[in-house]
Amino acid sequence: MLPSGLLLVALLACLTTMVLMSVWQQRKCWGKLPPGPPALPFIGNYLQLNTAQMYNSLMKPQHFQALPPFKPSPHSYPASSGVAFSNGERAKQLRHFSITTLRDFGVGKRGIEERIQEEAGFLLEALQATRGALIDPTFFLSRTVSNVISSIVFGDRFDYEDKEFLSLLHMMLESFQFTATSMGQLYEMFHSVMKHLPGPQQQAFKALQGLEDFIAKKVEQNQRTLDPNTPRDFIDSFLIRMQEEQKNPNTEFYLKNLVMTTLNLFFAGTETVSTTLRYGFLLLMKHPDVAAKVHEEIDQVIGKNRQPKFKDRAKMPYTEAVIHEIQRFGDVLPMGLPHRVTKDTKFRNFLLPKGTEVFPMLGSVLKDPKFFSNPLDFNPQHFLDEKGQFKKNDAFVPFSIGKRYCFGEGLARMELFLFLTTIMQNFYFKFQQSPQDIDVSPKHVGFATIPPNYTMSFLPR
Repeated sequence: MLPSGLLLVALLACLTTMVLMSVWQQRKCWGKLPPGPPALPFIGNYLQLNTAQMYNSLMKPQHFQALPPFKPSPHSYPASSGVAFSNGERAKQLRHFSITTLRDFGVGKRGIEERIQEEAGFLLEALQATRGALIDPTFFLSRTVSNVISSIVFGDRFDYEDKEFLSLLHMMLESFQFTATSMGQLYEMFHSVMKHLPGPQQQAFKALQGLEDFIAKKVEQNQRTLDPNTPRDFIDSFLIRMQEEQKNPNTEFYLKNLVMTTLNLFFAGTETVSTTLRYGFLLLMKHPDVAAKVHEEIDQVIGKNRQPKFKDRAKMPYTEAVIHEIQRFGDVLPMGLPHRVTKDTKFRNFLLPKGTEVFPMLGSVLKDPKFFSNPLDFNPQHFLDEKGQFKKNDAFVPFSIGKRYCFGEGLARMELFLFLTTIMQNFYFKFQQSPQDIDVSPKHVGFATIPPNYTMSFLPR
């Protein structure tokens, strides 16, 4: 038989074996798995999914078990590296270390509030320099938000015109937006194949590699100048822990985990808050009555002669409700971050086999009519009682819940309040179109929600 014939026979034999194993595995669990169509070998239930509407597709009950093995977004790196996507003991140790170290550098304390206020001052100067011209707010916001986390992980902020900094922000934005596209979802699901094929995923991979290279360079700089008695930033603290555990054969503190954990913090600490603010500005221009009430509350509680403080929010229920509604409506991470079942688990009389990827569909809760009267509408009344006081809602879960909730929640809340109130204390927003013509529909909804592109003017108050 010709070599090509042997290859064809081998291929058919391989495919047949995969199909039989898939059928056997599904028969083994027949009646125990959550409802859903049978999965095919390799591609899982991909044929039943609409990658252009991934979130909506997964919300259909028949797609409960839809995804094949998944490489978590937004990183095309081994899912076991870093704090965001690791599992088991590694996740536990890196998470505890990250939370403790962030606290050491001021997160949750007055020190970080002063740092946010300082950065807000730089943002005001940049916005004032636009003199009311139409601008795209994207990088104005991402530069400011990123500098807060940068001061923690790198020990210093970047100048707003720093070309390397701007390049990093472009790479992060490109990567984040790519995860919300149809091609992005294909790449995440079939990474091992698509990384070798031409297409837009190659540019996304290049951007992610550029971010990793930058972090690695920062780590090398810190290694050369490290003083174990005086850690300057998160990287130093991790390097010191690496030295302390260098004789531990089972340590989780090694170079790859340092680079990936730092990248996780840098990426998440930049894109989620800046995207939320960008969506928020658009929503406030769509609803000028809401913006007017926020301006009124800022004038009454803070005035115009001092910077907002985080403690002001206790006296600003309407502004607090608006920020919560921006997060709820914007739903930046509708599918949350994937979790892996570490052992066979029973859930509502169904079996989730060990190794199953589980997505906490946060958007299903944030848009649940049982908790929010008009879930598809932007309405701050969702978080106000009949007396106009702020009311909590158990369905408000943009930071996820449980042991793997986002440990940057406290920092994000402080940033959202201080940045939004500082900007609105000093500016009115103006859009090119009248409010009724503003479209607030997201540009993409996939593993992330991306607001539409727009330009706006910041007019001094």
